[in-house]
Amino acid sequence: MSLATNLAVIQYRIREACKRAGRSPESVLLLAVSKTHPPQAVEEAVVGGQIFFGESKVQEAKQKIPLCPGAARWHFIGHLQSNKVRDAAILFEMIESVDSPALAREISKRCQQAARTMPILLQVNVAGESSKFGCSPERLPDYVTQIATLPAIEIHGLMTLPPYAPDPEKSRRYFRRLRELKGRCEEIIGAPLAHLSMGMSDDFEIAIEEGATIVRVGTALFGRRIRSSPPAPEN
Repeated sequence: MSLATNLAVIQYRIREACKRAGRSPESVLLLAVSKTHPPQAVEEAVVGGQIFFGESKVQEAKQKIPLCPGAARWHFIGHLQSNKVRDAAILFEMIESVDSPALAREISKRCQQAARTMPILLQVNVAGESSKFGCSPERLPDYVTQIATLPAIEIHGLMTLPPYAPDPEKSRRYFRRLRELKGRCEEIIGAPLAHLSMGMSDDFEIAIEEGATIVRVGTALFGRRIRSSPPAPEN
C-alpha cells in the first residue's frame, strides 16, 4: 500500500481506539518514526498531513532534518549520549528519552546556552529489561524530584518501550503501569503532566485505550526498514 493509504489506515485505527476508550482523537498525537527512512518519505508524509516525526540518532537527524519540509516537527526518541545533547537541543522540540538526572542536567545546560526551554519526557523501563534504557519505576520519584527544579527544561510526561510480544494485549499491563506512575509523578510535582508516550506499530491501539497521548508508529506507516542484522522490535 502507499504511504498515504497507510497513514489513512493508522488514523482510522486511532479514531476507533479513541472511540472505544471514550476519548477524542485529538487527544492522541501520531509521531511518525522516520529513522532510517529518507527525506523523500518524510516529505510524502507531510504532503499527506503528517506533521510530527521521531528520530533516534542525532547524527542521522542532523543530516536529514535540513532536507525535510519546514512544516515537519521533530521529537528525539532514542538513547541520547551527553556529547550529542548540544545538537539535540537545537534540532528537536521535545526529547522523549531522558533517563537520568545527569542527562537532564546536560540538556538544561545546553538549552540555557541556546536560550530555549526543552519539553522532556522521562523514559521508564517499566519491565526492568536489561537490554533497554530508562530509569526503574523505583527510582522515578527521586529522578522527578531532582529534574523538576532544573532551568530551561520542563517535564511533560513519561515514555516507555514495553517488551516485544506477538500478542499486543500483553503490552497492556506495562501501559497501565506507566499511567499509574504518571499519577505518582503528578503528586510529586504538584501539577498535571500532559503526555504518555507509549505504543508502537503493533500495539498502539492498546496504548490509546490505556491513556497514551503520543503513539510512535514507524513500520505501519513507512514499511519495514532495511537491515543488515536480524530484526529487533521496532517503534
